Amino acid sequence: QVQVVESGGGLVQEGGSLRLSCTASGLIFGDFDMGWFRQDPGKEGKEREGISCITWTGRLTYYSDSVKGRFTISRDNAKNTLYLQMNNLRPEDTAMYYCAIDSTRRRDGYYGSARAMCVDPDLKYDYWGQGTQVTVSS
Repeated sequence: QVQVVESGGGLVQEGGSLRLSCTASGLIFGDFDMGWFRQDPGKEGKEREGISCITWTGRLTYYSDSVKGRFTISRDNAKNTLYLQMNNLRPEDTAMYYCAIDSTRRRDGYYGSARAMCVDPDLKYDYWGQGTQVTVSS
């Protein structure tokens, strides 16, 4: 049984930093593409947003325009951990952050694209964590 657990969220002031972590068990961590998604249920009509994705080799990464230049995705396969370093946080970054793991072993990008991993609605992730809340105060 695959288990995915996020941690590292919290309350931070605007301009501050947080590092999210995602650990997984029940699979060979290093064989799977992964991504970070976020959703703020308090924002009407705001759907879940794929903000950063990384292939199993780490060769390809993607950042949404909303986080590019501020967030960094990385993975340590020896520790079975995915990270999201978030700097210069803004109130609009407030959301629940989720880690998702692709169920296809060694896909290396959806149709070869890390961007598609994050934004293509046809790619369904089977493994999700419960989320970690990030709140940024102004």
